[in-house]
Amino acid sequence: MPVLVEVGENYRIDMADFEAQLEGADAVLISHMRGHTSDMDQIMALAEARDIPIVEDAAHSLGTLWNGKKIGTLGRVGCFSFQSYKMLNAGEGGILITDDADLAARVVIMSGAYEHNWKKHPVLAEPFSRWQNKLPLYNTRMSNLSAVVIKPQLAELEDRCTRGLRNHDHMVEILNGSGFFYVPPPLPQETRAPDSIQFNLKDFSDDEAHAIVMELKERHLGAQIFGMSTDNARAFWNWQFLPAESIPGGDLPQTRTMLKRACDVRLPVRLTLEEVEAVGNAVVDAARAAKSGPQSVAAQ
Repeated sequence: MPVLVEVGENYRIDMADFEAQLEGADAVLISHMRGHTSDMDQIMALAEARDIPIVEDAAHSLGTLWNGKKIGTLGRVGCFSFQSYKMLNAGEGGILITDDADLAARVVIMSGAYEHNWKKHPVLAEPFSRWQNKLPLYNTRMSNLSAVVIKPQLAELEDRCTRGLRNHDHMVEILNGSGFFYVPPPLPQETRAPDSIQFNLKDFSDDEAHAIVMELKERHLGAQIFGMSTDNARAFWNWQFLPAESIPGGDLPQTRTMLKRACDVRLPVRLTLEEVEAVGNAVVDAARAAKSGPQSVAAQ
């Protein structure tokens, strides 16, 4: 049964709650969102003490570092996305990495390695031969075209991460200096690789929160408040694929409160600092307009 973990104001896992929910778990899936991560030292220690494997969903955090080590290489498995909004863009597709040969063989075969096609690659033959014809084939192989598009971008990754962090941090200065917003700081061990920015609205009513979204649209900026959309996938109360008993106590009040004021704005790494400043000033202007008085607004 999947279990949700309550998080606090800074998007961090509540470690006491996390530890309590490890009882009976078969694996821990950590989703590193939007170039950020949680306290992997604590997560790893708690999971390893119970011999529970960790799967890192690093789809949004390719290039993020924890204590200088790349996110996605800390757990048993790391998963990365090459979807069009990610740091490396092949349109769709992604990769899975692991140093567990048996697990790698199972994944490759299930991805659709028909009729010993794994022999075309420099792999360990013994685990592959052991799993041949013993697993279903899901046809989730990356296409050759996607692989060709990704390969030359690998050399660009470090520069993209550097520019993304520069742009993000400049935007943080603008937003935190305005008095309207709060951007949670990174943990000391964390080096982010963001291509968007998330921030909390400070002291906004529901009407004002709706108003800032409309004001941003007037300024041609796409923005969303995760918890004020009727169908946003980041709001757990919209998840119709989980049974109600999966949510401890029937609700996650801290998470619900945070999501009601948590905003997201894309910051493509190609932006210059001058362009980032223009975006930041537009967000601040939108907040000032939203707070200026009663307005007729519509829900997202």
